[in-house]
Amino acid sequence: MSMSPCRALRCSAVVAAFLTLALSGSPAAAQVPDGADFHDAHFHLTNYVQEGTDIRDLVDMMGGTIGRSTVFGLPLQQMWSYRNTGDFAPVYYLQTDAPLYYYSFTDAHIAMAYRSLTAEQQVRVDPMITGFNPADMYAADHIRRVLLTFPGVFSGIGEFTVHKEFVSAKVAGEVASLTNPALDRILDLAAEAGLVVILHNDINMPFPKPDQEPYMLAQMKGLFARHPDTTIIWAHLGVGRIVRPLANQAAIVEKICTDPALAHVYMDISWDEVAKYVTATPEATRRTADIINRYPDRFLFGTDVVAPRAVDAMVAVYDAYAPLWALLTPEASFKVRKGNYERLFDAARVRVRAWEKANADAPRAVPEWSPSSGKGTQE
Repeated sequence: MSMSPCRALRCSAVVAAFLTLALSGSPAAAQVPDGADFHDAHFHLTNYVQEGTDIRDLVDMMGGTIGRSTVFGLPLQQMWSYRNTGDFAPVYYLQTDAPLYYYSFTDAHIAMAYRSLTAEQQVRVDPMITGFNPADMYAADHIRRVLLTFPGVFSGIGEFTVHKEFVSAKVAGEVASLTNPALDRILDLAAEAGLVVILHNDINMPFPKPDQEPYMLAQMKGLFARHPDTTIIWAHLGVGRIVRPLANQAAIVEKICTDPALAHVYMDISWDEVAKYVTATPEATRRTADIINRYPDRFLFGTDVVAPRAVDAMVAVYDAYAPLWALLTPEASFKVRKGNYERLFDAARVRVRAWEKANADAPRAVPEWSPSSGKGTQE
């Protein structure tokens, strides 16, 4: 399919702007403390009722312990159904049977919070877009609109969920799917704009039968393969509270690391629940460390803490991995804790700012979609 002259011109502008910004140096300035223990690649500023930590308090509590952090809310709002819980106001999805629904205002909230920071404080955080429904063909248009409404703010999209234990079944409306072309449109735009994608997708269903095939794994690999130009971080290595690692989990992770077609896929080890699996036995810790030591460029640390009141919550997740840190080489430890974050998000900042500049005055044409090609256009 040939590229339209309008789009070709904008692509050239993106390249030119990218080179200009790249030559100006890393966007992460000296305000980030060199001696920080880690950067947080997975952090929720707000909870399931869109309440949480003031972003200025977050930067203060990061202090010299956390160098940089992603910042995102939660794309889903927990409904307070009086018929279901009466005067009890649920703040977590397991506290009620009422549905969850997508809450797009979270993106404006995060953007305005970021803009309340000083320039020195902004260097330390990377806001992410989450307020979209991955089953909606217009989701990519929402992301584009957010970028152009709040230029200079966002570095990526996510964490957003396709399949998640207990959550997916509670979401009002159509169920998200790894095979839905709406998700392809989202990842196409992420590649075009240079956005980092943090995707939550369980590796298996809760309580599977011993001989049951983890069909989601095959679908997920298919999604990854369809989007080789998109930087994707697979959250939590696909495990959860109930979704346990597969018997061959280590081999699956290693295959992703060795497959040239999946070189754009990274994995985060965020969440204290994941730390429990990794450190459950000396053998599990050693197995994880061996893989990370062999492929140190492919893993990132994150806390997955939600709306904390103090830095202790984030540090507790970091400390839970102490047995793992002890087995990593100095190079691997640095890359997982800080180096890979800097590489991916510094590049995203440059590319997204260039895309925003190139598209600031672009005409708002009706998006096109070709089912036969599986590609959407963003004219």
